[in-house]
Amino acid sequence: MKNTIFAIAAIAGLLFANTSVAQDKKEEKKDDSKRKTTLTISNRGIYLSSADSANGVKAGKVKKERTEGIFSSNFAMLDLGFNQLIDNTNYNDPAVKTFLDVPANMQNKSVFTLHTAKSINVNIYPWMIKFRALKTEGQRIYLSSGIGFQFYNFRFENPVTFAKNPARVTMDTIVFTKDKLAMNYLNVPLMLTFKTRVHKDDSGKSSKDKWLVYGFGITEGMRIDSWSKQKSGARGKVKVHDAFGLADFNTCVSAEIGLEGFIRFYATYQVTSLYSNGIDQHPVSFGIRLGGI
Repeated sequence: MKNTIFAIAAIAGLLFANTSVAQDKKEEKKDDSKRKTTLTISNRGIYLSSADSANGVKAGKVKKERTEGIFSSNFAMLDLGFNQLIDNTNYNDPAVKTFLDVPANMQNKSVFTLHTAKSINVNIYPWMIKFRALKTEGQRIYLSSGIGFQFYNFRFENPVTFAKNPARVTMDTIVFTKDKLAMNYLNVPLMLTFKTRVHKDDSGKSSKDKWLVYGFGITEGMRIDSWSKQKSGARGKVKVHDAFGLADFNTCVSAEIGLEGFIRFYATYQVTSLYSNGIDQHPVSFGIRLGGI
């Protein structure tokens, strides 16, 4: 697991290094008195805005040109979605029975029943570097990597309590207004993204072209925090930080589809188990992606 994370991180570093080299290669300088250039960075790409008084361009009028190179950066990709659990646990396993310190009739997957509408997934990628592997009139292919954060929130229907020393799950006797298990991961993604032009603007303005975006990828994550949080009238708010038998690393596969500049959808599946103690659960997340390659 660690070797895989280091490998993906190395790819991200290589992409960044090549970007730095590409950015260091400057074109021949032009007369500053005739042309003023401004760099603009947005989630739609990197642009140079220029005003040329020598060619009769009116003062204040700016011409934008797409200057996406083979290597470029993207910023602030955000996923907002919901979680579900695929439970493959063998509830007859002695280790599982020890971990589930609940009545016998609850020693099954029903103990972990989720309130799906309140089980939230958030993925944040503040910076991504991309390599354009293909560019044709109607097709683009990108390979990208970076650094991100993955957040899971699981809200339970049953009044379960995640205890520590030793780690176990117990069934409480009071009603909670909030009962959740949450965890954060630092992750490194490796994504392959395709863009296919589905409409070309007749006016020739490429910014108005429509592109279908789709792709898939893999992320390797390291758990950096996990906690339980409960709210009730009897106890108020109780928050406990612990590992709770959770695995330290995770591997997820992901997919996305959407229309560039309009809407995108994503889905992830955690290939590795959420726990390291015999509980065999695999989170599935799906929702809307804001920004992206």
